[in-house]
Amino acid sequence: MEKYDYLIVGSGIYGCVFARQAMDAGKKVLIIEKRPHVGGNVYCEEIEGINVHVYGPHIFHTKQKCIWDYVNKYAQFNRFTNSPLANYKGEIYNMPFNMNTFRQMWGVRTPYEAKRIIEDQRSAVRGKPRNLEEQAINLVGTDIYERLIKGYTEKQWGRPCTELPPFIITRLPVRFTYNNNYFVDRYQGIPIGGYNVLINKLIDGAEVILNTDYLDDREKWDETAEKVVYTGTLDSFYNYRFGKLEYRTLRFDTEYLPHNDNFQGVAVMNYTDRETPFTRIIEHKHFEFGRQEGTVITREYPAEWEESMEPYYPINDYKNSEIYAQYAELAVKEPKYIFGGRLAEYNYFDMDKVIESALETSKHELKPKA
Repeated sequence: MEKYDYLIVGSGIYGCVFARQAMDAGKKVLIIEKRPHVGGNVYCEEIEGINVHVYGPHIFHTKQKCIWDYVNKYAQFNRFTNSPLANYKGEIYNMPFNMNTFRQMWGVRTPYEAKRIIEDQRSAVRGKPRNLEEQAINLVGTDIYERLIKGYTEKQWGRPCTELPPFIITRLPVRFTYNNNYFVDRYQGIPIGGYNVLINKLIDGAEVILNTDYLDDREKWDETAEKVVYTGTLDSFYNYRFGKLEYRTLRFDTEYLPHNDNFQGVAVMNYTDRETPFTRIIEHKHFEFGRQEGTVITREYPAEWEESMEPYYPINDYKNSEIYAQYAELAVKEPKYIFGGRLAEYNYFDMDKVIESALETSKHELKPKA
């Protein structure tokens, strides 16, 4: 087989950014991908003129101008602002938790009033939070936890909040201003025309083979390139030597509504009660301010992950972190392989962090040898 400088396993953001940098440095690149399309989880599919986020919503956001400038070299981004809503048994609340939420929950008008209520409710937790439930109550009190966090989180992770580690929810945005902008990052938006525009520009010039599992014939594929950039699951790379890492997965139920031009009035609506089986409904046209006559919605159902399913969310509890650490110790000793991205690093990264990591790794990897 033809010799390449880099074989890239997986065509998600990490692999595609590395491929772009390698090709710009004059390297020859082969990308192999298990799925029938490139782009990983940011892949979009056009339905009746609407770019549908097939694997769930992806809203790009970053504080770093250099990362924003980088992605805008390959695609023009709009100024979509993520302002999701929460639906608790028919009652609508603003997200993230801010003064609009507190007004809807308690009828308060000032930050002082909201802080007093939350402070009173925090007394239900004594000492350092030992689990997610205690951590959430410590952040926002019992009312918001019971209505807007508990049911959603237990559906998402498939286990009681009392059995989940507290650090899962430490990044929960809580603010005492009337501000529904979920992200505080200066730069945010969606690629105009969908993420396929960005991905296709990043890999322009690379050879791509789809519907191909690297691990089915790893020895053959390794012989095609000097080095391998691996973005798949790390435990499968080592044939589960220390045991299998756990994930949560998702099932998507997508529906085109030809006679409804605006189903819910917002791109993302979270359903936070425990009884509703899905966690949220996505209305895709709102990501690009669409004016189509119909609309496309997706209901998102969390599920237990099995090996034949797509792994979405690493379960970063103590047991899995210990298993991953053993694999990571092996990975750093592999001179032929570069491991990167959400799956290989067993961490749920924001897209800008994935791009930053790929740029840093490629900069080090591709610098001229002394």
